[in-house]
Amino acid sequence: MSKEESEGATTTAAAPPKPAPAKPAAAPARGKPPAMPRRSFFSWMTVAWAAFTASMLATLTATGRFMFPNVLFEPPPTFKAGYPNEIQIGQVDERFKQRFAVWLVRSAFDQYANAEGIYALSTVCTHLGCTPNWLEAEQKFKCPCHGSGYYKTGVNFEGPTPRPLERYAISLADDGQILVDKSRKFQQEKGEWSNPAAFLKL
Repeated sequence: MSKEESEGATTTAAAPPKPAPAKPAAAPARGKPPAMPRRSFFSWMTVAWAAFTASMLATLTATGRFMFPNVLFEPPPTFKAGYPNEIQIGQVDERFKQRFAVWLVRSAFDQYANAEGIYALSTVCTHLGCTPNWLEAEQKFKCPCHGSGYYKTGVNFEGPTPRPLERYAISLADDGQILVDKSRKFQQEKGEWSNPAAFLKL
């Protein structure tokens, strides 16, 4: 064997073998989607049932709420307010302000009725519906919201209020007590304060 042949054989033996080419990955079969794991399937079913249950509960709650609507428990439109002699002349009786939104005022002489007696004033300001306060020292009703002022008669004289306070129907019940009927209102600007039902003559 010649020197060149022995060197060539050594070089050939020393060269590393070439790696075999990688086989291409098998393509997934067409028309057959990959299978969903069972755990993933059950988790989606749980979410779907939870959403369905929540929607049904919301529907039942709304239906039940519809069957029992809101009810406002308001005081009756008529009420008894004690006996006339419990109110002094010139006094503004505030006993029924909170519960019935009414002031009772006893006047020595009312120019609209031309007599002594009692009238029932609404405690609702005719400007924006606030509740005025009776200021004994100043002898006037004063609204804390926008400064509207009313005389003891209910006539407005200051502030933005456009008209006087309203009066309610007032009479004597069979037992001699004052009976106020809030379902009947009388407005001064319409000339209704001269109506006999708007004033209890004594």
